[in-house]
Amino acid sequence: MTAAALRARHAYSESATRSPRATEFDLLSDISRRLRRAVANADTDHPELAAAIHANRRILTALAADVADPGNALSPELRARVFYLARFCDAHSRKVLRDEAEATVLLDINAAVLSGLAGHPGAA
Repeated sequence: MTAAALRARHAYSESATRSPRATEFDLLSDISRRLRRAVANADTDHPELAAAIHANRRILTALAADVADPGNALSPELRARVFYLARFCDAHSRKVLRDEAEATVLLDINAAVLSGLAGHPGAA
């Protein structure tokens, strides 16, 4: 299911009272699955990998914009970490697309962020 379809399903479901954190978890989880499939097929389907990396960058950029907002309630330290991770992922993604780095690093970062969103920091 695409991120847009997931958002639409959420918007029209009975569970529309879900927290923003739960929504972020669902979106990043969906994108992580897509990225995992794309990494597995990277040798035969580079456009799929590029599209999955683009989707991953978009959500991490959105998270970075959210934590950069002065009204964000997260601690300054956590906000800085999320912002740094988004910047790192953006730079690393460019390297992956140029075949200069492995995409599995992005999956590891996503797993750590998902663990934090699920309330299990450090468990990833």
